[in-house]
Formats: sequence, C-alpha cells, structure tokens
Amino acid sequence: MSNDLINVISKNNPFQGRLVVRDQNVWGQGFPDVPSLNSHASDAVYDAVEKVRSGQRKIVGITITAERGLGKSHVIGRIRHQLQVDGSALFVYMSQCNNLNRIKAEFLTTLANSLKQIGSQDVSQWQYLATALINEAFNKNYTAQQLINQFPGALVKNPKVVEVLRDKVLGIKRDLENPDIITAILWTLSPDPAYELFAISWLAGKSLPQSKADAMGLANVSADDKEAESFTTARQIINLIGDYKPIVVCFDEMETDHCNEMGYTGRQVTAIFAKDLCDKIKRGVLLTSIFPDQWINEVKRLGNADSVVDRIGEQVIELKYLNSDDVINLVSRWLEEFYEENGLTPPDALYPFDEQKLRALGKERPIVRKVLKWCADNFKIPGGNGRIEIHPVELVYNQQISALETTIQDYMEDKATLAQALRLGFNAVIGETIENVQIEKVVDVQVKAVDRGYLDFKIVGKENGKDVKIAVAVLQESGGLFVQATLKRLTRYKDFDLTRGCLVRSKQINKGAAKAQEYLSELLSAELGGEWVLLKPEDIKPLLALHFVMKGRENDELSEGEIIDFIQKKRIAIDNYLIGEILSDPSGQVPEDAIDEENESGNFLLTKVADVVNVGSDDLFQE
Repeated sequence: MSNDLINVISKNNPFQGRLVVRDQNVWGQGFPDVPSLNSHASDAVYDAVEKVRSGQRKIVGITITAERGLGKSHVIGRIRHQLQVDGSALFVYMSQCNNLNRIKAEFLTTLANSLKQIGSQDVSQWQYLATALINEAFNKNYTAQQLINQFPGALVKNPKVVEVLRDKVLGIKRDLENPDIITAILWTLSPDPAYELFAISWLAGKSLPQSKADAMGLANVSADDKEAESFTTARQIINLIGDYKPIVVCFDEMETDHCNEMGYTGRQVTAIFAKDLCDKIKRGVLLTSIFPDQWINEVKRLGNADSVVDRIGEQVIELKYLNSDDVINLVSRWLEEFYEENGLTPPDALYPFDEQKLRALGKERPIVRKVLKWCADNFKIPGGNGRIEIHPVELVYNQQISALETTIQDYMEDKATLAQALRLGFNAVIGETIENVQIEKVVDVQVKAVDRGYLDFKIVGKENGKDVKIAVAVLQESGGLFVQATLKRLTRYKDFDLTRGCLVRSKQINKGAAKAQEYLSELLSAELGGEWVLLKPEDIKPLLALHFVMKGRENDELSEGEIIDFIQKKRIAIDNYLIGEILSDPSGQVPEDAIDEENESGNFLLTKVADVVNVGSDDLFQE
C-alpha cells in the first residue's frame, strides 16, 4: 500500500460533514449520485416533464414522501442536474420561507433567484427566457451569448433599445398584464453585472433606487402592494416560461418552527400555495417533498384537503429504504469520486471498508444518511491509529462558508435572514462583555401590530452599571416608504423601551428622501445617540454560515449546544466586527463606504463597446 494512500486517508474524510444535501448542492456541484437509487421517483418527474412538453398534460403535481435522511434532496439534486444537462425544463427550488404570512412575496424572490442560476446553455435561465422572447418576436434564432455580446454596442447606438425590444415582444404577448416584466427580463441580457442585478432585484419584487428604475424603464411597486402583486408577477413569469419550455417548481420540505397568523404550519402554507399555483399557471410540474407524517397529519387535514391533494399529490411517491446492493453501490460511488479527485488507485473499490460489514448494514434496510454517517465514523486505515479529531461542527461550518463565496449576494437583501444571523451571534455571547457592554439577553421588541416588521431584535445589558437597550434594524430596501418607516421607529425610544437605535445597512439613503433623511439625522444626533453600522458581506458571512448550520442541525445530527460551543471556542461571534460595532459607542456618523446605488454602474457598458466588433448587417438591434 502506497504512503500517498495512507497519507490521504489519514488526513481526509469524504463522508464527514456531508450528510445533508444543501441548496448549493442542488444548484452547484452535487454529491456523488447513484442513478439507480430511487430512480422511480426521478423517472416520474422526467416522465411528467415530457408529458407537459409534448402537450399531453398541462399540469402535473407530484409529492415525494420519505422520512428524514432517506434521500429526498438527493433525488431533487439529481433531477435539477439532469434538467440542466438535457435542457428539457427550467427549474425553481424553494426550501425555506422566513415569513409564512408573506409566502407569495418570498416565492417571487425564490423564483427570481432560481432563474438566475445557470441553465443548459451556459447562461442563466433568465437569459434563456429573454433570448426565447426576442427570437419569437423577430423570428430569429440567436443564441443568448450572441445577444449578450451585442447588448453594449446596441445600447450606445440607441439608449432606448430595451424599450424598442419590449414593444416588439409585447406584440406577441398581448395578454401580459405588466409590460415591465418584459423590460426587466430583457435587461438580464446586459453584461453589466449591476444592471443585471437591478433587473433581477426588480423581478424579485424589490424596489430599485428611483434613478435606476427610471433609467431602466421600470416602475417600483409600493410596499403596500407587494404581497398582492407578487403572486400575479410570479404567475406571469411562469406562464411566459411555459410558452417555450416546461418548468419544474420544487418545494423541498419547507420546515419551519412557527405558524402563520391563521395557525397553519409551514407545510400547510406551502401546500395551499402550491395548489393555488397549480390553478393559475398554464403548464408545469409541481414537485413537493415532505415527511410522511406531515403529509398525513398536516396537509391531508386541511379544510380543503381534497382539492390540495388532487393538485399537488396527483402522484404520491414513497422513497425506498436501501438494501445491501444499494449500500455497496452508494459507498463505492462516493469512494470512486474521492480517489479520482486525489489521483489514487485503492486496493479495491470499497477500500478501506469491509464489504461484509457494509452488506450487513444493508440488511438493516437503512436510510442514506445512516450509511454515510457509518462511513464517516469508520473511514480509516484498517488497524491504524485513527485520525485527528476535529470539532463536529467545523466541517459543516466550512462547507457553508465555502458556499457563501458564490451565494452571499443572494442574502444581502434578505432582511429576515440577515437579522436572524446577527441575533444568533448575539445569543452566543450572552454573559460576555464586549465594548464595555455586558450582554444579558436578546429579545423581541414589543410592538403593536402597526409597528411589526421594522425592528428586528433588542439587546439588553449593562454598560458601566447603566441599563443598555439597543434595538437593531437591518434595512436593505433601496428606497420607498419602508426606509422612512423603519428609521422613524428606530427613533421612538420611549415607545419601544430603548436607550439606543442601531441601523444596519450597506447602502446610502437617497438624499432626495427628505423625511427619511430627517429621521436619520434625528437617530444619529447627540440627543438620541443612535448608530449606523455598515453592513459588508465579509463581516456578515461567518454569522450567516452559523445561521445555516443552526437551521440544518437536525439533518447534520448536531445539537444547539455543540454549535454554541463551536462559536465560542472559535471566537466567531465575540470577535465579529458587526457585533462589536453595534455595541460600541456610537459615532453619530453616516458611513463613508456606504454603497451609492444612484451612481453604481454606467461605465461598464461604455467600456464594453470596444469589445463589440463587426456586428454585421444581420444584427438584431439594427432592425
């Protein structure tokens, strides 16, 4: 046996920290897949896609039931990657909802973020849709990349080119209720990442800086209208996609620890929403994954259970437990990838495991997660001294940090997730003294119904013997009344029993928003002593990673205590810049490095013009 093999096995464990399929595994590099495992489930989805594509069916609802760890998300990941390879359908994936009372708005955000993922032609699913719309309108056969390459030059020649294209597309989409949807989709062809980001943010239901909205020809939706408009916008987008390809919309488990205002659980809210989606879209496949007991005790006990089940549970597919051959196939596939990545040839396909022990494990009819956990615990050279022990949370945390390298921008506008990450950080330092503040507890801000949704939490402690009560509000909205309303509530110390208000924000507040600026000045005044802490991705990233570890702790077989212990031992929270700044003496200053959205981008497209050469007489934008 080579020393290289011994060295690699002693220092690496391909199974450790990889018990759970996460969002990044669905969209990006997945885990090693054995297509034969639960192929009946994935084949049913492929068959449904084909039936919708060929016109045999309009809508197909499939529900996958299986207990935790049996492989639901593995199957979903397989389906996503296969659709990406063959291009037979577009894919949308929703696995969480922070506010069950606003699932329509959260779904629209999920839809927008899903469609910015790369599809089958090495461009985003949004860019595929934009290209399909243009090709139909102009009776052409352009690739998305051709249009992306032409965009800068065309915009310089005619600053209203997007408006021209929109009007041409609207000629074939006369039943579309909101023409701005077409405008925003066409802007996703811009190679300027800022314009593409603004377009996708608008499609996600977010408000843009007014100057950008005006420049792009988009109308911002008022805060009061967003929930009502979100479902209508999502339906129109899905129906546009349906004109060209089927779409698979997947709701994966959707576990939450709370109910909505009507008392419905996360699974019930999701099921009702999926049923409504089935009723309103032209064509597609609705895929739901759920635990069997929740399907029976929650979904099937809804008042309108029959209509819900008829739509989303037209086919109910149970996943199968593994047998001995399945265990051998699963483990050998994982080991094959591990040895290939390290350029090694093992003595046999199952090394360092004993085949008979694996087959004995298979006789217990285990779930996938149990097999991977067994492998993680037993991956060592036979007769060796084992391996260096690491904290059980560390590998899972490192995976989340790695995933956030490419996905963190998806969360920089997500108030709820950002606030939850910050709150977890503060919970982990209760009892500590940071910036002369001894933290006693972290609590909700007690508010009336009209004040809900603005202030995220309150830190209670002592500073030099005096009470400290700091309200924290994460505010990433670009503009509009929500910004004004949040700043106003941060100044109402008496109403909410505060000694300080703290704004956490990455971007400037529009200087033309007079009322918002007035409240900001009041907050930062010497009289109130409030603070504006600048939010940067690199500072929130470790707290976000911890938040995702905490949310998935049951799947990773971690306890809350183990996670808090890891946070404290690694000093992740106590040394975090944001936590220190929120607790430090207020500077009363507006951060100099806050992002200026009003002036962001612009030069990119001009510099790209030099890259556009010999467009030719058949240039779409000449027409």
